[in-house]
Amino acid sequence: MRVGVPKETKPHEGRVALTPHACAPLVAAGHEVYVEKDGGRRSGYQDEAYQQAGVIILPDAKTLYATADIIVKVKEPAGVELDYLQAHHLLFSFLHLAANPSLAERLRKIGLTAFAFETLGENGEFPLLAPMSRIAGKIAVQIGAHLLHEPEGGSGVLLGGVADSEPGQVLVLGAGQAGSAAATVASALGATVTVLDNNSERLTGLQTKLPGLKLLNETGKELTNTVAGTDLLIGAIMVAGAKAPVIVSKDEVQQMRAGSVIVDIAIDQGGCVATSRPTDYNDPVYNEYGVQHCCVTNLPGAVPRTATQALSARILPYLETLLTGTWHNNAPMLAALSVMEGRYQHPALIKQFVA
Repeated sequence: MRVGVPKETKPHEGRVALTPHACAPLVAAGHEVYVEKDGGRRSGYQDEAYQQAGVIILPDAKTLYATADIIVKVKEPAGVELDYLQAHHLLFSFLHLAANPSLAERLRKIGLTAFAFETLGENGEFPLLAPMSRIAGKIAVQIGAHLLHEPEGGSGVLLGGVADSEPGQVLVLGAGQAGSAAATVASALGATVTVLDNNSERLTGLQTKLPGLKLLNETGKELTNTVAGTDLLIGAIMVAGAKAPVIVSKDEVQQMRAGSVIVDIAIDQGGCVATSRPTDYNDPVYNEYGVQHCCVTNLPGAVPRTATQALSARILPYLETLLTGTWHNNAPMLAALSVMEGRYQHPALIKQFVA
């Protein structure tokens, strides 16, 4: 089988799907591995390192897509990449199709077989999504803390405060991987942190690790009041394969103090705040109702070295099921199956686009 790893095309997306270290065993097993020229450079992996692992470097994306059987990339295909995809291709990447109906339909019409990193898993565990979610949660707090600075248009609040001052108020929507990471970092900075989740067991577990944590397990007046007093709101709600539910309304955003900040990690799946809309690292922040919004769809792309190492290490065993044809008997891979032979396969996509 021929594996192709293209260079990512999203603005400031420095990750690459496979490191040279991950490519080496694929080559040793007799597979041909191709990487687009400079595909790993922004993660700190030069073409020479790939060549030493037995990888063939191809000059451009068009050549790579024409050569490979399996396309392994980080973010969803876009632009001319969609013109290069063909029915025989197996596509393995983050896709987030529920929030992108036009891409979902395009992939369906191409007739290829597509597997989504974000739904790969079982029993509530998502091994490819998890490390990226943890990174996104940590970055969200870093970005939010910076945007609260007055020169950035923020309210001038230091999240951790100092003696004789009030600490910043942080509200995290969701206590999964991203939300837990965000809550941990915000707590370590000294902020007062509240976490909303409908899973009481998950909330209790998080509070055991972070004793000062405040908990919310339902929406309503208490959430509305909490939002109004929040300096930094982080959206981290995820429903596997489906659009994220909107938890915070426009009216609630309007009640936030001027200069407050929203970082919506859930924007990949449509966002969990009514005023969220996708942005990228070229123009990451906008102001609505006096509130700074950062809704970058590829937050981990800002730390490509770390993110690439974490993701590549986990991709390999699942990629091997594609290479050996055993994915049909692999429960996590079946959960990742999104589109095949012109039909939607994931239950959430069928419900949204077919039912």
